[in-house]
Amino acid sequence: MPATSKTLKELDKQARAAARRYGETSAQRQATRRELDEGVKFPDSPEALAARATRLLDRGGVPAAAAVAKIHADPLDVPVTNERIIGTSKELQAWNFLPRGVRAAGTVARISIREMGRELPQGTGFLVSPRLLMTNHHVLPDEATARSCFVEFNAQVTIDNTPDAATRLELDPGAFFLADERLDFALVQIAHAADTPAPGETFGWNRLSVQQGKLVVGEPVNVIGHPSGRFKEIAVRDNALLVRLDDFLHYETDTEPGNSGSPVFNDQWEVVALHHSGVPRTDGEGRILRKDGQVWRQGDGDDAVDYVSNEGVRISSILRHLAGQQLGPARRALLAEMGPDSGLQQGTDAASPMDGAPSPPPVTRVTTERAEEHIGLRARSTAFGGRRHLVFLHGRSQEKKIPEDMRREWTGGLNKGLTLAGIAPIDPADVWLPFYGTRLMGALGQQESLPRQFEELTTGSAAEAFAPAGSARDTYEELIAEAAGRAGMPQDGQPATEGFGNALVGALQGQLSWLAAKTDLDEWVIATVLRDVAAYLDDRAVRQAVLDCVLETMPTSGRLVLVTHSLGTVVGMDLIPKLPAELEVDLLVTAGSPLGMNGVYERLLVPGAKRPQGIREWVNAWCPTDTVAIGCPLEDSWGKLTERAVVNPRDKAHNIDEYLAHQEVAAEIGRALTAN
Repeated sequence: MPATSKTLKELDKQARAAARRYGETSAQRQATRRELDEGVKFPDSPEALAARATRLLDRGGVPAAAAVAKIHADPLDVPVTNERIIGTSKELQAWNFLPRGVRAAGTVARISIREMGRELPQGTGFLVSPRLLMTNHHVLPDEATARSCFVEFNAQVTIDNTPDAATRLELDPGAFFLADERLDFALVQIAHAADTPAPGETFGWNRLSVQQGKLVVGEPVNVIGHPSGRFKEIAVRDNALLVRLDDFLHYETDTEPGNSGSPVFNDQWEVVALHHSGVPRTDGEGRILRKDGQVWRQGDGDDAVDYVSNEGVRISSILRHLAGQQLGPARRALLAEMGPDSGLQQGTDAASPMDGAPSPPPVTRVTTERAEEHIGLRARSTAFGGRRHLVFLHGRSQEKKIPEDMRREWTGGLNKGLTLAGIAPIDPADVWLPFYGTRLMGALGQQESLPRQFEELTTGSAAEAFAPAGSARDTYEELIAEAAGRAGMPQDGQPATEGFGNALVGALQGQLSWLAAKTDLDEWVIATVLRDVAAYLDDRAVRQAVLDCVLETMPTSGRLVLVTHSLGTVVGMDLIPKLPAELEVDLLVTAGSPLGMNGVYERLLVPGAKRPQGIREWVNAWCPTDTVAIGCPLEDSWGKLTERAVVNPRDKAHNIDEYLAHQEVAAEIGRALTAN
């Protein structure tokens, strides 16, 4: 409920602009209603339907099996295929729809202003990064207003319908404040002490995405906010998007003035818009009308306005605006904390959550050390009695990391599993860690994380963006096709498959999207892993550079426990025949390995699924939702070995520290290190 004359004027201006846009789209809205009445579920353009269907499968917004079931029964053209996929998402809500909604609601706060000794509700805001809160320009029009305001998280009732313990935080517009009147948004930093967690680490934050395909006409939206300053409320699904403009969305839902600044979510709890105004009914002269038909005056209050619809500002438009701002390094770094899908940072690994739901940010170590100075690490000569050696062999995407940090990360995961197994933990200094990340990227002649420009995020295809050049392209395509087939993607020739593939904009991208939908990895991660595997397998120079680098930091005699991950499992299989005879392999551990794919094992230095001689024990750890391990269990192709199927967290399905933290995996390593 706006309190000051300044914010009342701002709200009035926004409401009149929304009413004008509503009037200008009258014909479009009437056409939409006619199509809905005639039974058309999603009266939107074919391009919008295709983008939406693609995103739903890319981000796990609809179970892949359910999508296949819907489109497999009848021969379908592309538009009907897309409609079926979107309809499946609308009709089927997984059990986690509500808890994910609770998680999203945790990011929403009530904004209040201090005025003449009183505290008055001003609007709603929500976290979009660990430290930044988004709301409307008409709620926080300037820094002075922001300094007079505070926010309250958990201003709500508990499950027992009693008031929750709210957390009050101050705003810090001096550190960051940016607002735009036309798009009616404001972005402000929340104050917190240096020795306390950032607000987003406590309450979660919404990962905003600049990509298209988050909503089509006819789909429901969900709004969470503080109407009229009350405790947090939610309008769930009993509404629909009616009109999509370049920068605004018109939708029907029950909101009140205090909802200004609320996030508007789709059913996957991705933020699609910033709610900013009800659309008031107006007369022929453009004057706002009251519910009794009389002309509204400011003294009448917002409750008297006859609202006919609601309007939100498209999140993609806000992100485009932010991308074009000229900001200093410190403020640009704050924007970059929104994550890679925002389009506000470059050169980042897109291993982000699949659903855009609130998530804490990854921890990144900042260093001035040059990448070319990173070398492998040797273990202490006294480790494990001096005759037994533990070697960690990493995968891709490591060239920017510090080897010592990697060794501690792997050891930390292993020690968690050892503790659960009742085995004493180990010291990171007792581990060998060959480091080939920089050598790999140098041999590839490219940066590990390709710059992802704003335009690429909105229109690009992950399959093409990360495809290797030259002959490795054929290997890359073969690996994606084989992985998709093993993941159950319908094969060419079936009626439903043709429409399905076209709906996902190309066969290669369709296969990649299928993999992302079927597993717990983002398509950008899958594409880059398979790209690097293809480049390693196809290019002799790349392979030799990697193997030479690894051999530089390896023990030359004794008993070896070799733990490998991802691309490192392929490197390890090529490495073992090159080890000196004086170095015996007591245990090989492969985790998150693609060695089960024919396209991989047929291209090894010793082709075929032939267990290398000299390996006493082989343990393979794999997670069913890890796309890189799509060919597992390996015993199906490689024969007798010990399989350990584990369940890793959804957004960490491929992480090595998660694999090693399982006691059944760690116990195998612990026993090998302590054997007589």
